[in-house]
Parts: sequence; structure tokens; C-alpha cells
Amino acid sequence: MALSYKKLPRSFYLRPTTIVARDLLGRYIVRKHGRKRLTGKIVEVEAYLGTHDPASHTYRGRTNRNDVMFWEGGHLYVYFTYGMHFCANVVTEKAGTGHAVLLRAIEPVGGIETMRRLRRLQKERSSAHLLANGPAKFCQAFAITRTENGTDLLGNSICLTEGIPARRKEIRTSRRIGISRGKEKRLRFFVAGNASLSRRERRHPAGK
Repeated sequence: MALSYKKLPRSFYLRPTTIVARDLLGRYIVRKHGRKRLTGKIVEVEAYLGTHDPASHTYRGRTNRNDVMFWEGGHLYVYFTYGMHFCANVVTEKAGTGHAVLLRAIEPVGGIETMRRLRRLQKERSSAHLLANGPAKFCQAFAITRTENGTDLLGNSICLTEGIPARRKEIRTSRRIGISRGKEKRLRFFVAGNASLSRRERRHPAGK
């Protein structure tokens, strides 16, 4: 299958959140940063399901902070956490739903030297696979801050393209990482064996 840089349509994001989460794997995120273009393949995500999900920012309803999560699918919801990091989410489903998919890990494809500078890393100390292998690292490597909160992913500054969707047999699921509530839900989706994952897969005995 040939790689496609065709922008994903609005209808892609308006589907059920868990379907969108799986289908984001293998898609490309493209970010215009000055004269540079930063490109990466999405390899790990987590779904957050609004008022039905105690781990979701929208579990208790709409606020100034989470307002963008209630917008129509296809917008970027960016939040600040631990007083030092930004994390970015793809808003899903129809307006008012309050669902989104956290972008947990990205495999760098283009603009890698710019990513290193944004991460303030020296080449000899930074494998390309480790530049965006976590939600905060990704935002730093792609220059995503609070300014990008609410960005329309059908625009030109940040967009998602068709890429090469991950095959069903490549996709694994697990519990989400770093949450205290809703821990039993298997809403983390990732490309098995990818070197840019935020956490290595645990090995299980055959049949488990």
C-alpha cells in the first residue's frame, strides 16, 4: 500500500471514539513550524469517553479547560499537566459529546533535526525513535502548546493524513497509562513492536 499524504476528512473523526482510536494508528500527523514541516506516524493512542469514563477530563461536565473536547470531531484539544508539560488529543464524534483520543507516541518521519532542537537534544544522545515516544515528548518535538488548543485538523497548520493504516494483526490493546481512575478499561491502542512506543510490551505466555 502506497503512503498517502491526503488529509483525513471530517467524517473520519465523527465516528465512535474507539473506532477512531484504532484507525489513527499508522496515520501521519503533519505540523507546519515556520518554514519546516514536521511529520510523524501515530503508533500509540488512548481513548477517553466523556461522562462515562472517570479518567476523562469531561467526566464531570463542560468547563473552560475542557471546552474544546465538546467541539465537533476533528479539532485538537491541548492541555497543560503537572505544571510543565502539554499533551494533545484528537476530538472525536459529534459536537457536545466530550470524547477524545490522546496521542501518546509518534514515530518521527520528517523534520527530525528540527524535532531534536525543539527537544533540546544533541544528535549523538537522541535516537530518532525516542524523540516523541510519550505524549509530552511529542508535544515538545512538534512545538504544540496551549496556542494550538482548538486547532482544526482540516486546516493547514496541523493536519492528519491517510498514511498507511496499521493492519488489524499489528494492533494491540492494554490498560491506559498513568491514570488513577478507570484503570480497568483497555482503551490504549498501539502498533506492536514499534520502537517509538512510550512503554515496552509485556511478554505473556502463549495463549494469554
